[in-house]
Amino acid sequence: MKNNKQRLPHILLIGLILIAINSFWMMRGSLSNSGYPTTVSLYFNVVFYLFGLILLNFSIRKLSPKNALTQQELISIYLMLTVASALNGLDLLQILLPVIAGPYLLATAENEWKELFFEYIPRWLVNSNQEALKTYSEGGASLYLENLRPWLLPWFSWGIFTFALILCMLCSTIILSRRWTVEERLSYPIIQLPLEMSNQNTPFFRRGNLWVGFSIGFGMAAINGLHFFFPAVPTIGRPFNVGQYFNQKPWNAMGWMPIAVQPFAIGLGFFMPVDLSFSCWFFYLFWKAERIIASILGLISLPEFPYINEQTSGAYIGLAIVALFMARRHLLAVFKLCLRAKSKENKNYQIAFAGLVFGAIIIILFCSQAGMSLKMVVLFFTLYFLLSIAIGRIRAELGSPVHDLHFAGPDLVISSVFGTRGFSKSGLTLMSFFWFFNRAYRSHPMPCILEGFKLGERTQANELKLALVVIVATVVSIITGIFAYLHFAYRFGGKFWYAYAPFNRLAHWFKFPVEPSIAKGTAFFSGIGTVVLLMIVRMRFVWWPFHPVGYAVSSSWAMNPFWFSIFISWLIKSIILKTAGLKVYRDNIPLFLGLILGEFLADSIVSIAGTLEGVGTYIWYG
Repeated sequence: MKNNKQRLPHILLIGLILIAINSFWMMRGSLSNSGYPTTVSLYFNVVFYLFGLILLNFSIRKLSPKNALTQQELISIYLMLTVASALNGLDLLQILLPVIAGPYLLATAENEWKELFFEYIPRWLVNSNQEALKTYSEGGASLYLENLRPWLLPWFSWGIFTFALILCMLCSTIILSRRWTVEERLSYPIIQLPLEMSNQNTPFFRRGNLWVGFSIGFGMAAINGLHFFFPAVPTIGRPFNVGQYFNQKPWNAMGWMPIAVQPFAIGLGFFMPVDLSFSCWFFYLFWKAERIIASILGLISLPEFPYINEQTSGAYIGLAIVALFMARRHLLAVFKLCLRAKSKENKNYQIAFAGLVFGAIIIILFCSQAGMSLKMVVLFFTLYFLLSIAIGRIRAELGSPVHDLHFAGPDLVISSVFGTRGFSKSGLTLMSFFWFFNRAYRSHPMPCILEGFKLGERTQANELKLALVVIVATVVSIITGIFAYLHFAYRFGGKFWYAYAPFNRLAHWFKFPVEPSIAKGTAFFSGIGTVVLLMIVRMRFVWWPFHPVGYAVSSSWAMNPFWFSIFISWLIKSIILKTAGLKVYRDNIPLFLGLILGEFLADSIVSIAGTLEGVGTYIWYG
């Protein structure tokens, strides 16, 4: 077998080819609503690629064992595709193009955008060519060459900015991963399926109960997928809204409350610690109860009460603060190592620290050139990277299947807690463009990088080589992802309505500056306080069943379709552990991995078919 250094070009070549294919699949699929794999923590498209590589690898091992891919190499390719998918996902590059097309495409005399904020938009951030934008929105044309030219400068500008974001996440991962991976030995439940699939030394694919789970997951997903092409085919396990039966006050305040059975969610929930899976469905009901109590007290008439988005933002920030506090000695030791002369022990940390500083400088220069003050840059990105750390910690420790955090990012905190009057109009305008990575946090790259490094630690992969594949994947996916989106947008018509929300909000801020809200600020800080309190109680009392992560992740939209599946997996796992013991639990692990694998392969096939045929298969968890 060749060593890893010699095989690195092979890893990069395979990864780059698959990233290009993946970009075209994801971007074409997004325009026809043919599946959004990055809306949950484990991406079905990447599992599909890994499964295909493993099948191919079985054949190669029989014909030419020395040319077969090792587990380290498979994991490196998996990491490249995961990062590339996160960047090409629904909450990143798929939103970027509509946002930078939106201002000049959607401005009208009625919305007054041109008069209100066009003077604060740097031309190097947007496409202002009306002819190219009109063709972009209507389709039926070619991207080349006149239509491409107006996109090049904003493509390059936002590409540099996005690269800097990922670089900061990567370097933060290198700094934190040893603490979370080696010292605390967090479980990283999301990595269980790719780790087991890629392990050539275990009989993973020869376990009978794996195929039982696979058959259930694949069968349900295939039948549901056929429904999109043949509506007469019934669906299985799709959400049934029990909230429709609670249509009288105060019960109608609970809103949409679906009950659904999703095999992959049951599978992922099986690997979550019991206290977290319990906390997810318990706090989901808690948030519903909070709305009902607000209705009983007559407070539901207050705009946005009970300020759940603000509470959720605070909860995520609280999780990050707790995580950093627990890692304080490690962070101090890393800082001291970075100040010493270069050695084998501290080389990785020094490179990571330098990369973090370099990425931060790019972000600051980008924002300052676009008119954002240093105060606002520091405030926004401090909040953003705290949220990133919180999401990374959530996935590393507890493997939550969702963390969407819809409409609850730094822009919400800044406008609600601090108000908009104290910030410049150019700064608020740039922050509105940040909607493309701030609308929701489902396809967030940082936990993907963290999990890749954990997989690397389990397979003894070189940390710097993993960092290199992340950087290469980032650059290539930014290029191929935007190119693929534009290519298909000019053929079939591009999306632009994502721009309505941030720029209508910006126009409202300019017309009616927002004052700091004591109520919303209280809700935000109460979220922080609740998480800290729950964590303190957990540390003092082992029996305490309520996990702060459940409080944070259960309030947002994505928990609606998953809470009942998590409840089922919690119930099954609790019964097994209490009545049958740990051995039976371990014996049944392949069954639940099979549920995930089966549904994900079927979802991938359905998504590919929908992409090729232009049929919408955007299911309810998107």
